[in-house]
Formats: sequence, C-alpha cells, structure tokens
Amino acid sequence: MLRITHQLPEAKAELQRICARTHDDQVVHKEATVREILHAVRRQGDQALIQYTADFDGVTLAADGLRFSGAELDAAYQQVSKGLLDAIRLACKNVEAFHRQRVPQSWVRFEDNGVVLGKRYTPVDRAGIYVPGGRASYPSTVVMNAIPARVAGVKQVVMVTPPGQTGTVNPAVLVAAQEAGITEIYRVGGAQAVGALAYGTETIPAVDVITGPGNIYVTLAKKLVFGTVGIDSLAGPSEVLVIADHTANPAHVAADLLAQAEHDPIAAAILLTTSEPLATRVAAEVDRQLAGHPRQTLTEKAIANYGLAVVVDSLERAAELSNGFAPEHLQLEVAEPWDLLEHIRHAGAIFLGHSTPEAVGDYLAGPNHTLPTSGAARYASPLSTETFMKHSSLMQYSPEALRGVADAIAVLTETEGLPSHGDSVQRRVQPESGGGEGSSSA
Repeated sequence: MLRITHQLPEAKAELQRICARTHDDQVVHKEATVREILHAVRRQGDQALIQYTADFDGVTLAADGLRFSGAELDAAYQQVSKGLLDAIRLACKNVEAFHRQRVPQSWVRFEDNGVVLGKRYTPVDRAGIYVPGGRASYPSTVVMNAIPARVAGVKQVVMVTPPGQTGTVNPAVLVAAQEAGITEIYRVGGAQAVGALAYGTETIPAVDVITGPGNIYVTLAKKLVFGTVGIDSLAGPSEVLVIADHTANPAHVAADLLAQAEHDPIAAAILLTTSEPLATRVAAEVDRQLAGHPRQTLTEKAIANYGLAVVVDSLERAAELSNGFAPEHLQLEVAEPWDLLEHIRHAGAIFLGHSTPEAVGDYLAGPNHTLPTSGAARYASPLSTETFMKHSSLMQYSPEALRGVADAIAVLTETEGLPSHGDSVQRRVQPESGGGEGSSSA
C-alpha cells in the first residue's frame, strides 16, 4: 500500500530518509571489497577479469573470449525482430538529433587593446561505457551513452557489460551498440570491468572517461577510479517524483509510480498532490496494477519502503518539497505545467503535462536518461556531449596589452610572494639589457 501523509514535517522527514536510502554502514564494507578488486585488476589484468567473471557470474572465459567477435555481433541481428530494430534506430536518430543541438563550440574574441581570448573544445581520445545486466537488459542505456560520445567526436568508444550464465548478452544490447557506432564490446561486468576501463589490461584499453549506471559495486568502483579517469556521475537507484493536481488521471499517475518502482527494490516513487481524493485513488490504483505484475515482489518492496504520497496545500508547496528532494525524474501532471515549471529549480529531467510519461524520455524522446540521483540534481546535470569533452582556455596578449597590465600583475605577484611571476612580465615590458636571442644588443 502506498503511504499517504498530510503532515508537512512528516513529509520532509520521509523525503530526507528516502533521499539518503543508499547511505548505510554496508557501503564501507563494500568499498573495501571494491578496492581489493580494483587492485587485483591493476596488477593481474585479464587474469583477474577471468577469475572474477567465474566467481561472480559463473562464466568461464579465456582471454580471447573477453571481446565479442564479429560473427557474434552479426548474429545478434538475426535474433531481434524488425519492430525492435526499427525502435532502436528511431531512438538513435532522436537522441543524436537532440545531442547535436548542444555540442559546445570553440570561440575566440579579439579585444580592441590587442588581447585575444577564447575557449577550445576537444573530445577525449577514448571513452568506456558500462551497460548493466542482471534483472533486465538495457539497449536504451547503450544508446543514451554511446550516441553523445559519438556526437562529441570521441575516436574510440568501448563497451563492457556482464555476461549471462551462458556467456552471452541479450542480442538487443549488441544490436543497439552497433547501431550507435560501437563494435568493441567486452563481456565483463562489475567493479572489475570499471577497473579494466580505468587501468587497461592486455585486452581492454584504458579510457579517459567512464559512463553508464550499475549496481553499488560499479558505482563505488567509479568513485574510486575518479581522478585516474573522468566519470559521468555516481548513479544511485532510480526515482520519480510526480506533482499532480485534480486534473491528473489516477491510473496514469499510479502507472508512472510503478514504472520507477519496478526497476529495483530500493527505487523511489513519490507523489505530491493538492488533491486528497486523487491521492486516495492513486493508492488504490497502485494496488490494483500491482496484482499479477511480472515484477511484483521487488516492485511491492519499493512501494512499501520508498513509496510515498503527500497531500499539500498548494502547488507552490509541492514545488518547494520537490526542490528539496531534487528528483532524478520530475513529472508535472497539472493543468498548467509551464506555470509550475517557474517554481522548479532542481531536477534531472522534467516531464510536462498529462501526455508526457517518463517512459518517452527513458527511450526515445532525445534528451538523455542518464540523470543525477539521490539529490545530486542540486548541482549536477544529465549526461551529454559535454561529458565526453573538455575545453582549453586560449589567450594572447600583444606587447602593448601586456604593458597595460604589468603594474597590476606586479602588485599581485608581490602580494603573493611569487617574484618570478612578476619577473616574467617585467622582463618583457622593460627595455632589453641582456644579449640573448631577441635582444636589441648587437
């Protein structure tokens, strides 16, 4: 049963508890395990990957079996329906079109005083994409991570994903990878796969950026290798927050909550509404739709532990609570969603109106579905082309421009006690007295 509360203090406490649901003492123990795995991969390379794949996945591999062969990739196309292939291609098309709109552009500005300033954007050389396995297969995750890397201009994109018990991977994942431009795919998952991407092995190349979600071990591994490589984010369990008024359809809202709860037993599904009748009807609909649900057990756990409905006195109050939670997914199922949007400051992705369920964003609308979780939307953004790029600052001063700022630099360098900094400027603006190259002496 979806819990309903009318009390603001209780609602705030519950939202805080749900946001912090992954911060427990077990993480410390798991982090020690991950450190051990990363250390082994760094020292033993492929041997460690093979051993951990046998231990954790029950799959015995040889070193030459880590990478999917061309024949295996070709065969995947024979195992997917035309409808699925068409849907993957549509998703690739829409995601690419969206991300091409936001590729950072280099720029240079010429000042009147002989100063040139700018930024130069360049892609990383190599990117690694982690695609989870486990409870489900995620071709959409492949598309959402691979397409922005390709649009950014990354020359080498490799993918890792855990194998099933027979050593295979869902063919939809392999097809999605190829449609997104990836043909270098390795059957290895977990913290060991992150270690392989960060440090490199005999078979898997070291990359510059690692993206893609995974379980707690994958997330901790990304945290520990950050600095050696860049990462997209530390993804937590999925979450949705729905703000609804009396115009929302209870059956639709319930389905939206369950669409998150079915991901994981610790996924969060939250409703904030100004309508008490709606909250009651949504709770009843959740129970009705859960009956016979294919993932009923884990979905019920998520609803029982991390599901919540809050009845509030205004949409502005709902927006205030939502901003405090900073949800990964925010659905505005209200009569005037664009008016309410003005009150929203923190959210990973925002779905406006009654006809925009989160599923359209998860699969093929175009915006990325790799989003900040656990309150990180307060300071972080969705995965994008910028994740796979960096910029260099550009500056050029003419002799006249340098003379114009020399005195100010001298004051600052003297204040900071860095005489050679000041000297590097003064030697350029004062008349030459030495006899080196470029000197005015004969």
